[in-house]
Amino acid sequence: MKRTRVELERELAAFDQQHVLAFWDELDESGCERLAGELARLDLAQLRELFRGEVVAEDWAETARRSSAPPARRLSDADAAESTERATAAALEALAAGHVGVVIVAGGQGSRLGFEHPKGMYPVGPISGASLFQILLEKITARARVAGMRIPLYLMTSPATHAETVDYLRANEHFGLPSEDVRIFCQGTMPAVDAKTGRLLLAEKHCLALSPDGHGGTLRALSESGCLADMHARGVRQLFYCQIDNPLVEMCDPVFLGYHLLAGSELSTAVVCKKHSREKVGNVVSVDGRLRILEYSDLNPLPDEIVERRGADGSPVFWAGNTAVHVFDVAFLERMAASGTALPFHVARKAVGHLDPAGNRVEPRKPNAIKFERFIFDLLPEARQGIVVEVDAQRTFAPVKNAPGDPTDSPETVRAQMIALYTDWLRRAGCEVAEGVTVEISPLFAQNADELAARISPGLTVTAPRYFC
Repeated sequence: MKRTRVELERELAAFDQQHVLAFWDELDESGCERLAGELARLDLAQLRELFRGEVVAEDWAETARRSSAPPARRLSDADAAESTERATAAALEALAAGHVGVVIVAGGQGSRLGFEHPKGMYPVGPISGASLFQILLEKITARARVAGMRIPLYLMTSPATHAETVDYLRANEHFGLPSEDVRIFCQGTMPAVDAKTGRLLLAEKHCLALSPDGHGGTLRALSESGCLADMHARGVRQLFYCQIDNPLVEMCDPVFLGYHLLAGSELSTAVVCKKHSREKVGNVVSVDGRLRILEYSDLNPLPDEIVERRGADGSPVFWAGNTAVHVFDVAFLERMAASGTALPFHVARKAVGHLDPAGNRVEPRKPNAIKFERFIFDLLPEARQGIVVEVDAQRTFAPVKNAPGDPTDSPETVRAQMIALYTDWLRRAGCEVAEGVTVEISPLFAQNADELAARISPGLTVTAPRYFC
């Protein structure tokens, strides 16, 4: 039903937000419909509560003091070889039974990389120029081929990336995945508000300044899009979760997935051992017997006596760095979605472009607005038997986050890490690779060193750039 200006103004006035209708009379019918639709989806009472800070800020120093190292499977565990074998067997059985699906969070744009398209389209292959989408989807295709069972993909976009992502994947035939096994769904949004007044900002005369509601919006979006129901119908019991920016992620990693299964965990997290106590990654810890992630932005301002604490065995409390790779039990996600328990919002101060009262575009250089987003890892404390599994950072973790030329997490450093890994695979397979030569291995050619050894002849010499595909 169409809303009139009078009706909208009455509802907005109760929250002192009626200014967003300032240009209503200048809009055509479609503009009025869009603005009215965006306003109808808002929870203005919630926004007011969030802005007023009625959600009490956490005492991070106290939380950090109560933290202990998480229950974990470490790479250095004495029984690592034996337990890895059992974990792998459990995972391969689940994959072969069709019990495993994948969710990839791909709502971000490549603006920080100077790439005005969905980040998943960014070309990162050292020789091939393969995009992040191509590499990750081919990894699912390869895993499904070895398992002898289809693995469905649930790909989350944002309003800013959805249409272009759909067109790109369709044009590339989903990089080998059957179209019926690819569900692309869009995450929700939250409005930005002025940092001083809490008033809504207009991006244009006909629309609000909206932004994705964070990867924590995955749960709600999976439920509302029908993806959870699709998993249930397919018999998918475990969901492997990763973000689009990491081309080295081991898709449906059998060791990680297997440990999750053996532990009877509802939510497990892959971590890397931090290089130092203040490294800029989230910290996975146990607080009052429950897993949590403390963001580095909350932990790092604290004094050394807290950040560098050690446990009874002398090892650092804050050693486990979050990789944003998880395994969820689908039954757990269904329970959380049905419970109505909302993940908390986190507040971020950002520079947000908007219209001033006269309708002129303003592009602030300093933070002027507050954005609200949810994080998927806030499900950790709700999960039963949650565990942490350490993975090798050099082999599995290379997120493309920073601009070209940056010394860390840039396209150059990620490609260098990919080349180093593929070179190691080739040498372990008995090949000679000349120093400084660029090599790349498609996931469809081999997923790891063992698969590669079965595909090539020992004694192969590589003296020029080569793409194994």
